[in-house]
Amino acid sequence: MILQTKGIVFQTVKYGDTSLVVKIFTEELGLQSYMVKGVRSRKAKLKPSLFEPLTLLDMEVYHKVNQNLHNIKEARVEYPWHHIPFSIEKESILLFLDEILYKCVREELSNKELFTWIYHSLIWFDMEEQYFMNFHLFFLVQLSRFLGFYPKSDGFSQENIRIFDMQEGCFSKHRPSHPYFTEGVAAQKLFALIQTSTATLKTIQMNNQERKMVLDSLMTYYQLQLPELGKIKSLDVLRMMMGNILPGKTDKR
Repeated sequence: MILQTKGIVFQTVKYGDTSLVVKIFTEELGLQSYMVKGVRSRKAKLKPSLFEPLTLLDMEVYHKVNQNLHNIKEARVEYPWHHIPFSIEKESILLFLDEILYKCVREELSNKELFTWIYHSLIWFDMEEQYFMNFHLFFLVQLSRFLGFYPKSDGFSQENIRIFDMQEGCFSKHRPSHPYFTEGVAAQKLFALIQTSTATLKTIQMNNQERKMVLDSLMTYYQLQLPELGKIKSLDVLRMMMGNILPGKTDKR
């Protein structure tokens, strides 16, 4: 059958001399794989630029039940990036989030709530020109809600936060007996991210060192909750980018 759906590109792999196999998280069908033939030839109807990481598409697809590889009839960019291609910081964050999503989201059934959240979060990230440097941290926290291990924060306020137990996924006043916890500023900033939204994200101030501590804590948390996650290759690039930013440029972002 032919179906119209929005999609978010997760991964593109070259196939043969001119074709691609593309993993796309679709609004109507969940995560699906598509063969795009001849896309790298001169006369291609569908251009390779359509399948860059996390591109937001509007598509018509051929879909057969119980088939692993499908075909795309038509595709166009639903929302073209306005600012991401012109910012090395945003591009580094985008590639990191793309790898996280590809490794974490495996649903082959429609999950419109998750799709809508990712879709609109990426548009916010593209459009926000000033307060975006904590977006990947906020995104990881909110994504964990959909993955089933959102941190438990009931009964705490930012003033009495001391410990975040990464093994149990909860805040505490006391150090656990195992080594998988973070404390102090990193735990407090993590708690603040749980309490915020895109509308209030700009109120959370972090310097580069604090941002690095929170990122390291979240990655350990993800690895503990999803042992199959494996190494995130883009993480080193993201850390390098963050380390090269002048402190005065981003402390208030």
